[in-house]
Amino acid sequence: MDVQFFVTWLEEVASVVQTQRDHLTQLDAAIGDADHGANLDRGFTAVRQALADTPPDTPGAALVLAGSTLIRRVGGASGPLYGTAFRQMGKTLGDAPEVSLAELSTALDAALAGVQKLGAAVEGDKTMVDALAPAVRALAGAVQDGAKPADAIAAAAEAAAEGARATIPLQARKGRASYLGSRSAGHEDPGAASTALILGALRTAGSR
Repeated sequence: MDVQFFVTWLEEVASVVQTQRDHLTQLDAAIGDADHGANLDRGFTAVRQALADTPPDTPGAALVLAGSTLIRRVGGASGPLYGTAFRQMGKTLGDAPEVSLAELSTALDAALAGVQKLGAAVEGDKTMVDALAPAVRALAGAVQDGAKPADAIAAAAEAAAEGARATIPLQARKGRASYLGSRSAGHEDPGAASTALILGALRTAGSR
């Protein structure tokens, strides 16, 4: 996987977030500030522009650029969390011109560690971690089993989607949604939903 693969992924994220902007906002309206879709759309539109303005020459550079842009352009908790995730991935990949599936798995694990360190969330707290952690495990397991890249990435994307759906009955223990107590149950977490979209975009990039 070269730099173009990662640029394609990020551009696909921008497209799917734009398409799902209203859906993410509706999810956030139920248990948050009703701005998650708009914030992420603004952030990834800026990422797309940054990639065009300053074309990266390595996968790591593409991801660090994306993360730095998100931190600058997205308000609330989303910017720092998603920005940290992409920056940690990029830093883990370093200056390598191409990335193996195992290296991608290691980078995604670093993204999860960065998000958990910043947000102090664990699985079951009804956050993006509930989608990201299963994706990390699924990708690592697929690598260990010798799966083809497209199949491994698809497994990670499906695990993220399942993790996001599994947040619906949970009561939030972190973030603004936690202020609602038991009323936060019955709604899909918007951060988990957007994380699943991002992993779904990775699957789309991997299938090309």
